[in-house]
Parts: sequence; structure tokens; C-alpha cells
Amino acid sequence: MASGLSKEEDTKQQCYYSVRVSRRERVAAVLPLQEHWLPLSNLDLLLPALHFDIFSCYKKPTNGTCFSTMVSVLRAALAQTLVSFYPLAGELVSNSQGEPELLCNNHGVDFIEAHADVELKDLCLYNPDQSVEGKLVPTKLEGLLCVQATELKCGGIVVACMFDHRITDAHSANMFLVTWAETAGVRPISITPSFRRSLLNPRRPGCYDESFNLLYTPLSLLPLMITTPAASYSENEDHSISRIYCITAEDVQAMQAAASAGLSSKRSKLEAFSAFLWSIIGKAVSNLAAPSPPAGEVCRMGIVVDGRGRLGCHMANYFGNVLSIPYGSLNLDELQSMQLCHVADKVHEFLEEAATEEHFRGMIDWVESIRPDKAVAKIYLDERTPSLVVSSGQRFPVDNLDFGWGSPVLASYHFPWGSNTGYVMPMPMPCGQGDWVVYVHLPSRLIKALEDESGHVFQRLTADHLGLISTADTINHGLCCCFGTSVTVPN
Repeated sequence: MASGLSKEEDTKQQCYYSVRVSRRERVAAVLPLQEHWLPLSNLDLLLPALHFDIFSCYKKPTNGTCFSTMVSVLRAALAQTLVSFYPLAGELVSNSQGEPELLCNNHGVDFIEAHADVELKDLCLYNPDQSVEGKLVPTKLEGLLCVQATELKCGGIVVACMFDHRITDAHSANMFLVTWAETAGVRPISITPSFRRSLLNPRRPGCYDESFNLLYTPLSLLPLMITTPAASYSENEDHSISRIYCITAEDVQAMQAAASAGLSSKRSKLEAFSAFLWSIIGKAVSNLAAPSPPAGEVCRMGIVVDGRGRLGCHMANYFGNVLSIPYGSLNLDELQSMQLCHVADKVHEFLEEAATEEHFRGMIDWVESIRPDKAVAKIYLDERTPSLVVSSGQRFPVDNLDFGWGSPVLASYHFPWGSNTGYVMPMPMPCGQGDWVVYVHLPSRLIKALEDESGHVFQRLTADHLGLISTADTINHGLCCCFGTSVTVPN
């Protein structure tokens, strides 16, 4: 369903509200911990100083639990959970080599209580830049984790966390959130995190393929790198913005079918979605270029690969970064003319190369060969070349985030990393029968092009999608325009 209000009216109505912070404190692990140092792995060292947010929205509890009780439960459960996830209560400091290292000293986690003058059904969650950032997610002051619990006018609550990406990837954050929720709900604990850095030790002697020099580059070489000419679409300043969409299960299945045309086995939904997005963005870049894109101009697509499943079953509960970002490049002219199934072939090709144990062992050895120099993924460089990264959030355990007052009606990542390299994460809709919630961070003109070209697929997330609008409210909000479920597949 889509709002009958204009985008400007809808955003103004639902994004501008006040938030009052009533309390800020530091929560430490409930049990004492002997201070010690924990090194970062070579894969951690590939992450720059970035943070990411996760927020979960809950309706007013049906059992009458008040906000102060919910906060007390969250705070007490957090103190218990930090016993197992003790690095999150520590600090990141530089060692003698200038590399970051974890000081596990139970410094504690900032915990913020806030109150928002808005009801859950009135939040413009489609536009998290204005409705979520700086309001419902915390502004981190220090430490590796910050938590905020915000009471809504309707009696609902938003629980949000900000994680330091240098020690926490999405899988690690998911483990923490599930354990925190299980602790709060007095349920059996299903996860015991592992911090065995020796699982990711480099080999002696090291061995790696030279292809890593195409995926990553040492920071010391950045002044020597030659960037490609800027595409005309980006000559004017174009800041990146974040949006959240809903994609129906039918549209996801249609993408997968089109991406698997002529194959005996289906492409994965992630491969199909990435190919669809790559095609749309490539077409948008070509259309925005005036009068035509420079000869040889490319669009790059990267996909985040979690290496745990490739490195063995003993890595299942490993806490830390175990990520690689392989990517492919296609000429804009190619993208314009390729069928979706052929774009999906290209996605599968570069993704398959990284989905092996040797890829991750080689990456660990490559990082060891350049230390103490730092490195960065090349797809993040040269922001004048249109690029985007897709990270699958399909394992996001949204239905397990019950702290004792029910599962959230929405839970989403929020990652406004300040780069014009796009970032997209598809996640499961709570009890959504296969529907997706999709977080998108792209330059604003590409967001507009995405909506103009595929607005019937990338539906602006509304309260109606989350089951928060009654029949009467639907009429009052003007939610009377229903998007179709067919997918327009790029030629």
C-alpha cells in the first residue's frame, strides 16, 4: 500500500517530532572480569572506523508492561549479556604498532532512555535519515556499543544499538541481540560466542593469490592510485541518503525466476536481487549522464560474503569480522543491453570465487604481508565511479528479538556511512511470509531513479506494511493506492 499523500506531505507529517533524553548511564557486566587484552584478527584490521545501527520497533505490550519496567528489564539483561560478550564492554586502543587492540576492562556500555512525541504508526520509517537517525538511534560518545530505549506516545518502544564495525560484523551483532533478548525473556540461551582469534591466524609461510591486490589496497599506496575520470552524472554534488522499502515475496520470486532463465538450477535470491539492482542502477547512471556516459564507463557491484560457513563448523559462533567484499565491473553499455539472467551470471561468477576457505585463508595471509600498514576494499575508493555493495540480511533473526513483550513489527539495520558508494541490505519482514525489508543508502539522484524505474517493486515502507493501520486509519491516511506485484525486468 502507498500513501495518498504527496511524498513531501507524508515526510513532513511523520519525520518531524521531538525526542527527550531522560537518563544516560553506563552499564557494565554484572560479574567482575579480569582486565586483559584481546588482539584484533587480520580480518578485523580490514575495517575502517565505522559504526552501524540496528533498531527494532515494538507495539504497546498487550500485557500492560510499562516503559519503566521494560527499561529495567533491558538494563538488567544487558548487564548479564555483557558477561558473555565482554569485549563490547571494553575499549579499543592503539598498540605499539599503531594497530587497534581490544582492552577488555568492563568499561561499560552507554545506555540511554528517551521519550519521543510520536506514535509508532506515524513514523516515516521510509525516511530513516529524518525519522530515525539522531532520534531513535543513539549518538555514540565512546566505547564499542551504545544502546537507546525510546518510549513512543502510543506506549510502544524502539530499542536501538550502535556497534563499532571494527570488532563487530552483522553476524556478531545478531548473536548479541538474540542472547540479550533470550536473557530478558528468561529463555534458554542458545548461543555461546567464541573469541578464539587463533582460528584466524595467518599461515606460516603465508600464501595468497595476487587477485587480492584487485580487491584491496594498502592505505600507503592511495596517493599513487590513478582514479578514473568522473562520470558526468556525478559532476554536481550529490549527497547520499537512506531509504527503507518493502519488496513482496512475489516480486522476489519473479526476480529469481528471471535471473535463472535457461538454467537447470535457480540462482539464489541474493544473486537475483543483486543483478536486478545492478541493472537498474546501471541504467540510471546512463540516463543521468549528459549527453552520454564516457566511453568505457563502468558500474561496480560488490557483495559482502560471510566466511564462517567456508572456514568450518567451529566458526559458527565466532564473534568478530569474517567478511570479504568481492565485486564485479560491467560497462554501462553492457548493462543497458544485457538480460537479467546474464547479469546474474556475472554476479554468480565473482561471488563464487570468494565463497571458498582458500579465499579467506589467503586474505588473512595477504593482510599479514602488509602489516602494520592498513588496507581498504577498493570498491569503496574513487567515489566518482558508480558503485554499490549488497549485504544479505536474510539471516537477521527479527522474530527472535522478543525481550518479553512480543516480537518487533519492524527491525532494520541503518548504515549511513558517509560514502557515495551505495550500500543495500535486504532483510526479512517480521512474519512477512517471505516479504523483504530493504535498507538502501545511495546518492539521492540514484534513489530517485530507483523509485522512478522500479517504484512498484521498491515500495516505500509504510505503517500499512507493518499492520499498524486500521481500516479507519487507512482512510484517514489516504492509503488507497495499491502497487502491483509484477517485476519489470531490465532488458
